[in-house]
Amino acid sequence: MSLLTVGFSSAATTAAADAKIGYVDLQKAIQSTKAGKVARTSLEKEYESKKKKLQEREKEITKLRDDLEKNAMLLKDDARIEKQKNLQQKMLDYQKLVQQSQQDMSEQEKNLTQPILEKLRKVMDGMAKEGDYTLILEKSEQSVLWAKKDIDLTDELIKKFEKEK
Repeated sequence: MSLLTVGFSSAATTAAADAKIGYVDLQKAIQSTKAGKVARTSLEKEYESKKKKLQEREKEITKLRDDLEKNAMLLKDDARIEKQKNLQQKMLDYQKLVQQSQQDMSEQEKNLTQPILEKLRKVMDGMAKEGDYTLILEKSEQSVLWAKKDIDLTDELIKKFEKEK
């Protein structure tokens, strides 16, 4: 092995030994803060409201379908066709309402959690500088497969977040 290779190898080993690494679970942090709990409560209320609206529409469609099936033989062709068209339109409107409700919920969740996430990142920046961290990772199944619990900074992040005004 050449002296140059040994030099690079020892420099890399020293750099790795000096590295201070931690991780945070941002989902847990968001859900554990007071602001996150308020956001979740707001989202749950909105979800229940939308769910109730969708259930009402679903009942309406079921009633129309049942009436059509019950009276199909008694109706004239043009009246039956009109009721079928009405039912199909109601079903399409319902599907659009479901999709719109899902989009609205996603957007509202983003709007409520984005400010919390921004503040968490600001607090985390301060923690990283204060603790002289080389790297802080976000804990997720895609990025952190395993890590020691003693480098989990989530609880510390939550405490510092709650102290910030």
